[in-house]
Amino acid sequence: MKNRTRVLTGTALAVALGAGAFGAVSASASASVSAGHEPSAAASAPAAGKNFTTSTHLTVDAATRAAQAALRAAAAENQKVTVAVVDRNGNTIVTLRGDGAGPQSYESAQRKAYTAVSWNAPTSVLAGRLAQTPNLKDIPGTLFLGGGAPVQAAGAPVAGIGVAGAPSGELDEKFAKVGVDSLGK
Repeated sequence: MKNRTRVLTGTALAVALGAGAFGAVSASASASVSAGHEPSAAASAPAAGKNFTTSTHLTVDAATRAAQAALRAAAAENQKVTVAVVDRNGNTIVTLRGDGAGPQSYESAQRKAYTAVSWNAPTSVLAGRLAQTPNLKDIPGTLFLGGGAPVQAAGAPVAGIGVAGAPSGELDEKFAKVGVDSLGK
């Protein structure tokens, strides 16, 4: 019985694999033909420039160096802050909480960074827009206080740096800009 079970199991496996491969090839061919195309290697590859975009991202190393530069600038002025760097989509790349920074500074720094990259503008500028459009503050994840600065590549936002914990948004933003400027070196 043992050999018969092995043979049946092996046969079933071979049939399943064969059917899966046939189904994948068949589905691929059907999609090409149903779209009015003859199946070919060129037809299966997407046309360059029509379906894809290229974007620039800040590396973890660069984000860390920028956060450290901002943290050092704050420490040089005896300020206890948290620095957050987010990517173009608002995802956190790195967050550094300085010694003695308040518990609220962690989330505030992330939200300032997110706000700066979302609007490609310093958060102090965006805070001024609240007078004309007060409902901006209701957008989830944003914080319209000074302390966030966008990181740009060819004029487009690729990251945001947010700093929180200093006694004023002006100081927070000064430190965030130090982080941005460090990327140009």
